[in-house]
Amino acid sequence: MKITLAHGSGGLQTTELINNVFANRFSNPVLDRMEDSAVVEGAPRIAMTTDSFVVNPLIFKGGDIGRLAICGTVNDLLMRGAVPKYITCGFILEEGLESGILEQAVQSMADTASEAGVIIVAGDTKVINGNGGMYINTSGVGFVSEGIDCASANCGIGDAVIVSGNMGDHHAAILSDRMKIENDIQSDCAPLTDMVKSMLDEHIEIHAMRDITRGGLATVLNELAVSSGCMIEISEDLIPVDKRVKSFSKILGLDPLYMGNEGKLAAIVKKEHADKALDIIKSSMYGQNAAIIGNVSAGEGVVVNTHLGGRRGVGVLVGEGLPRIC
Repeated sequence: MKITLAHGSGGLQTTELINNVFANRFSNPVLDRMEDSAVVEGAPRIAMTTDSFVVNPLIFKGGDIGRLAICGTVNDLLMRGAVPKYITCGFILEEGLESGILEQAVQSMADTASEAGVIIVAGDTKVINGNGGMYINTSGVGFVSEGIDCASANCGIGDAVIVSGNMGDHHAAILSDRMKIENDIQSDCAPLTDMVKSMLDEHIEIHAMRDITRGGLATVLNELAVSSGCMIEISEDLIPVDKRVKSFSKILGLDPLYMGNEGKLAAIVKKEHADKALDIIKSSMYGQNAAIIGNVSAGEGVVVNTHLGGRRGVGVLVGEGLPRIC
């Protein structure tokens, strides 16, 4: 079956689409009420985020737009030290979309939400003219415990810089698909709930966290340095990059420092807690290749100590690195 404008009419076809594709996969006591808004339990401090997903292609090695939408929203909440709880989702479907692709994306969302420990409590669907595309908007709510203050402005002199794994996997997977390059590079698309919750449970003093998405590691670290008024120094030889991605990048003239991920974080933690934090991340589901790659010092900007013994400053990404990556 292909999606038609009738599926967005609000009539019988809309009801059938909601019941057959969404309701049975997202079913939970809150959503099943099918009210105009969801009423849920709350907390004294909440984190909120919203995001839109326009990735091309819709299905790629290691994931699809549905998994990506949940991961992106959950990870944004986690970066503030929040425990993700609730998600809403809005689907904009282009006429001609294959229902099988939609069903796969919806099932991926349901599976990933379950993995991340969140429930989808509200949603919406619209159908527009087009050529079989799909876009997803999500909003997320998480609870922040007292005493937790993860913020970009909190980096302190002497703090350690940890990344949770290899750089550039998602970027390389998407670009490989678009260029029809055969390889086994897969997206790192993943919810980071396990590693972040474990660090918080073990009382690791995390000063700041950021998920390393569009713009890559270099852009994220520059944003942290500017917000905190400090310099971040990293060592080129310590930055984890999968050998397949490294080779792919060299062929195309790409720099893994500016390549996006969808399942990696950068954590700025108190120096004395760095080794324990690294052990926790490495023992989590998606952190096996984590590494301490540098530290925070006085000054400004981001400096890379190269494997040749030199030093070079790196700025934020200029221009469009790769459109529609998430």
